[in-house]
Amino acid sequence: MPQYGELFLLVSPKGKRSLRRLLEGQDIHGTDGVIPAHALAEVDFGVEVKTLQGKPYRILKPTLYDLVRGVKRQTQIIYPKDIGYICMRLGVGNGARVIEAGSGSGSLTVALSWFSGERGHVYTYEARQEFYDLCRRNLEWAGVGHNVTQHLRDVKDGFAQTDADALFLDVRTPWDYLPQVAAAVKPGAALAFLVPTVDQVSLLLKGMENGPFDEQEVEEILVRGWKPVADRLRPNDRMIAHTGFLVFARKQERSREFEDLKPLGTRERKQQKALRERLGLEEIG
Repeated sequence: MPQYGELFLLVSPKGKRSLRRLLEGQDIHGTDGVIPAHALAEVDFGVEVKTLQGKPYRILKPTLYDLVRGVKRQTQIIYPKDIGYICMRLGVGNGARVIEAGSGSGSLTVALSWFSGERGHVYTYEARQEFYDLCRRNLEWAGVGHNVTQHLRDVKDGFAQTDADALFLDVRTPWDYLPQVAAAVKPGAALAFLVPTVDQVSLLLKGMENGPFDEQEVEEILVRGWKPVADRLRPNDRMIAHTGFLVFARKQERSREFEDLKPLGTRERKQQKALRERLGLEEIG
């Protein structure tokens, strides 16, 4: 059952969902009537409670998905469909030390704190005071953030950490910050970048050609829901399509010996030749 001070999800018969905090003596008022606070504190999650006018509402325990979608925002947030994949690709789990820049409204920060657990830690960087403050408020609202250190700092000046396990970068020109990224993480660390346009992806990939980076991958995640009607199953009319390109890589020192042993087809040889010309390197035999 919800405890006083705890968030809960209130679902109306019309399907409206809202995150509320249960506070002693503060009843829930709505168009269908009043739900007394003491009535909410006396029922388990997953049951229905009625307003004083007899209208039923469902009480659910919020998931991380609900919390991420419910943060107060002044910036474009990162969507749950991207957050889950980012956390998996970065290996975020209990004990992981993860860097994030910038914090923005804190949707990803909430998830990183959740997944990093008691033994992990999140270092989040934000250059603007208003977003720094908003991120902190959202962490406190969501009931996480005990394992988060906030930095009010432009990452062009570098990161305070030098041995992070993973790093996520969401800035306008990430290729300008690659030296700072490489200096902040361990060898082999997983890296992720979010950019909205193909031009930015190309510039980022070219920027990584000169640094200790390898295993680059570019992906986007599209989510299409289906109408859950058993005898008329069909896709929804709308979907969450492109929200950004995800670029993944590893911090990895590269050697000519390793590169020369990679099996290459005709297309790959042409691409390698073009790369070596851009970097001013001697062509292989």
